[in-house]
Amino acid sequence: MTPTPYPVTEIVAARRPHRKDAARNYDALLVAAREAFAENGAEASLEDIARRAGVGIGTLYRNFPTRRHLFESVYAAEVDELVRVAQQVAALEPWEALTTWLRRFTDYMVTKRAVREALDDESETFLACRESMYAAGGPLFERAQAAGTARTDMDFGDLLRLFAGVTGTTVTDDAQRDRLLAIALDGVRGGR
Repeated sequence: MTPTPYPVTEIVAARRPHRKDAARNYDALLVAAREAFAENGAEASLEDIARRAGVGIGTLYRNFPTRRHLFESVYAAEVDELVRVAQQVAALEPWEALTTWLRRFTDYMVTKRAVREALDDESETFLACRESMYAAGGPLFERAQAAGTARTDMDFGDLLRLFAGVTGTTVTDDAQRDRLLAIALDGVRGGR
């Protein structure tokens, strides 16, 4: 078996239980936690998360012994999804691949903002997530640059910071957020 090039995928796979019923509960807890954190921030009730997942609080604690473990697991699962999206869109035209991935990145930023203060920038999980995100998304950006559809006077780190800034801004509704994202994409687009 060949090793995966994305450390976050290994972390996610190692944390997920192997028994089908346990894996189902684990996945349900991650989805419920992601929703609860997006709605209520890092202080979302663990009891509410368990209820949303349709499991007891004991099941939550068996899977995630601490709140921090839950934060890191949700974060890693989100980054792993970004990796999968990058792989899925890689065959698209360069600009379409990049913009599709960036739209998913903006969704991820909602969860990241909610758990950001609980994450340790030096933890193994955080560093693996960062490495995986750059390894998956960076080539999409470089491909768009090589095709002349993305600016060449910026790097991938600049791109992520730009979109993190846009998504970190309070908006009145989804339409306003979509307008801001479109403006940011116009600023990234090359070939003009």
